[in-house]
Amino acid sequence: MSNPHNTKNCPIMGTDKCIFEETGKCPITEISNMLAKRWTMQIMRELLAGNRRFNELQKSLKSISPRVLSERLDEMEKYGIIKREIYAEVPVKVEYSVTEKGKDLKESLTYLAKWWIKWELKK
Repeated sequence: MSNPHNTKNCPIMGTDKCIFEETGKCPITEISNMLAKRWTMQIMRELLAGNRRFNELQKSLKSISPRVLSERLDEMEKYGIIKREIYAEVPVKVEYSVTEKGKDLKESLTYLAKWWIKWELKK
């Protein structure tokens, strides 16, 4: 697969070699696939605050549909940033939490939030 970028260096990583040449994947594209869908970062915000059940997430995110919430949770679990734990109770209890990989995103999300606050308040 040929490099889809116009350059051999990486302006994001500040390196003279594009990681795509080694992996066949662009980190920005992969991150976008993982986090850029609507509701994903809001779900991360909620789960970084603590474990949640499906109904708790739906209630805190107000206008998200059950179908979209279910899809996003499945995608996030597939990427390994959250996990679903099923408890053998009646009724069955399902709880979502952030994995170590997901917890590693907190600093980046905090940085993005601070960036937004910095520039939004300059208006």
